Amino acid sequence: MLEIIYQDQWLVAVNKPAGWLVHRSWLDRHEKVFVMQTVRDQIGQHVFTVHRLDRPTSGVLLMALSSEVARQLSEQFEQYQLQKTYHAVVRGWLEGEETLDYALTEELDKIADKFANPEKAPQPAVTHWRGLATAELPVPVSRYETSRYSLVELKPQSGRKHQLRRHMTHLRHPIIGDTAHGDLRQNRSAAQNFGMNRLMLHASELQLAHPVTGEALLLRAGLDKAWQGIMAPFGWQTCLPHLPGVEFDPAYPQDSASE
Repeated sequence: MLEIIYQDQWLVAVNKPAGWLVHRSWLDRHEKVFVMQTVRDQIGQHVFTVHRLDRPTSGVLLMALSSEVARQLSEQFEQYQLQKTYHAVVRGWLEGEETLDYALTEELDKIADKFANPEKAPQPAVTHWRGLATAELPVPVSRYETSRYSLVELKPQSGRKHQLRRHMTHLRHPIIGDTAHGDLRQNRSAAQNFGMNRLMLHASELQLAHPVTGEALLLRAGLDKAWQGIMAPFGWQTCLPHLPGVEFDPAYPQDSASE
């Protein structure tokens, strides 16, 4: 059973667990559990995807309950007419805040993208990041005598593949648990000593105008055990607001949603 954080006659949103594929994929032909099929069986109704979260990423995943609503939502995502907020644990101390405008070359898969143009120019990619808290633990890792981590809020303003992971690595603060772009020794230490045995990237919040009613919709997803297990030891108990399932936010402007 997946945690449903919002449902009406047009939409359903779940708190996607880390490690789940959104739908069937050649990425893992032997996998038998998928978000779409699980939600369909859980609510007894066909669902339509409108955006994706990478397999290791957890958090808010929104789906439509009709093809027409799916089309409307897909347009919002394609035109960045909504706001996504992620939280991540990164290596080292990252403080302050900044908007990173750093173009990314397209990451191509040997099978899925075999007909894509490998010479395509880097695509614009923008992420606003804000350091929320830091922690230093007396656990040696690599050549360092201690382990340093930061809790970071990330708001992507474009949607490139693995954008948040690649942007954090560009800043030399890779996300913990990132096996493709991160620090493998840091990942191993974080998993062994602090239970961070997953990609520490969570889609905490999604703000959008409801495609049918026009109401300002604020969807929030709570943290899983890997996240909950570090908040007290790292002294971050009060750093993140409580994440309820959903609420309508009258302060969120319905006609100017932007990512």
